[in-house]
Amino acid sequence: MEENVTFMPRIGEKAPAFTAKTTQGIINFPKDYEGKWVIFFSHPADFTPVCTSEFMTFANMEKQFNEANCELVGLSVDGLYSHIAWLRTIKEKIEYKGMKDIEINFPLIEDISMEVSKQYGMIQPGESSTQAVRAVFFIDPKGTIRTILYYPLSIGRNFQEIYRALIALQTADAFEVACPADWQPGDEVIVPTAGSCGVAKERMDDKDELDCKDWFFCTKKLDKDLVLKTILKK
Repeated sequence: MEENVTFMPRIGEKAPAFTAKTTQGIINFPKDYEGKWVIFFSHPADFTPVCTSEFMTFANMEKQFNEANCELVGLSVDGLYSHIAWLRTIKEKIEYKGMKDIEINFPLIEDISMEVSKQYGMIQPGESSTQAVRAVFFIDPKGTIRTILYYPLSIGRNFQEIYRALIALQTADAFEVACPADWQPGDEVIVPTAGSCGVAKERMDDKDELDCKDWFFCTKKLDKDLVLKTILKK
């Protein structure tokens, strides 16, 4: 008997293309989002409490994501009418952590066939063969997958980390740097590792711009206002 293997796209690969019915109409993904970052995420089911808390949080933060040139796209294996009924319930009845009257304006994909979920490895048989896990794909303006986060059914996502990772990815691209552990805008960034002995020596001798812990580990200041001005739309 053949083992049921779940495949998923990897970081650095193009996001698998598909056309799908959503609560905001038909979308062609990722073609419709060329030039923008996308956070494409899955959730297990409509009318479930953890998913409800997540959708309310995403909707509450949507403006922040949009200002960073990022669109949100959700998915579950439920049908369109279930999606619509659930989103109406959220707006009309649910209050959570001070959030109420929350309207979800980003598209929620209908994936009853699980075709899209399987393309993205969102169905993890060891967790559930009928529900998608809590996957998050960060897709850049060229349609390339840049970061992947996976959570089990029982644990809600950290939305501040999702936003932080988005800003960090854009900062790394814009300034050709790397971001260290727990990086936030305004923190020091890491410059690329020296590629020769000469460059390594120059960096160790440079006390003005760089702070070198050793030849391979040099940081520099990157102004918070510069980062935000570069990334966020005003």
